Amino acid sequence: MEKSVIDDPVQKRLLRYASWWRLAGMLFECPADGWHEALAGLVSLAEDTGLQQAVKKAEAEASPALYYSVFGPGGPASPREAAFHNNLNLGGLLAELSGYYSAFAYTPETEEPDDHVSVEAGFIGYLRLKQSYALACGDAGRAEIAADAAGKFMKEHLSPFVESLAAILGRSDIGYLSLAASALSAGHKSH
Repeated sequence: MEKSVIDDPVQKRLLRYASWWRLAGMLFECPADGWHEALAGLVSLAEDTGLQQAVKKAEAEASPALYYSVFGPGGPASPREAAFHNNLNLGGLLAELSGYYSAFAYTPETEEPDDHVSVEAGFIGYLRLKQSYALACGDAGRAEIAADAAGKFMKEHLSPFVESLAAILGRSDIGYLSLAASALSAGHKSH
């Protein structure tokens, strides 16, 4: 059995959170080559039965066609934060998100817009990873900056729309997205 090189319980927790957020975000990406394998690689680290069940259902259900039937034009749900705001200045929202991402050198490999739930969840995972790394380097100041940014970002961007997204997807018969949205709705408060 391999011994973990990270003994600090706070760092371990943050790495679990980073994995959880990355997995949650990936479940909202359009399935592509390697997507199922990437999910399988992260699922054991997530320690969340809701996400584990979502990954299991995704193995059988997920496809680009299904993804676009749900999140594409005319679909029942939008994966974008902008869709859940009234009287929104879209340019302002995207500029704010871009500012966050640039400040922390977050450059996700995706074609999705910056306000897509997968991008935003991935950013929280990235911040948790940066927080853990800063602690491992003995830089409590940078760890605090990452933690504060994650909290503020969740409050201002993810929290206002993930519960609505979960409610919409919960009424669908698409098990993996319903489970993923439910886990994201519950997890954004604790991870």
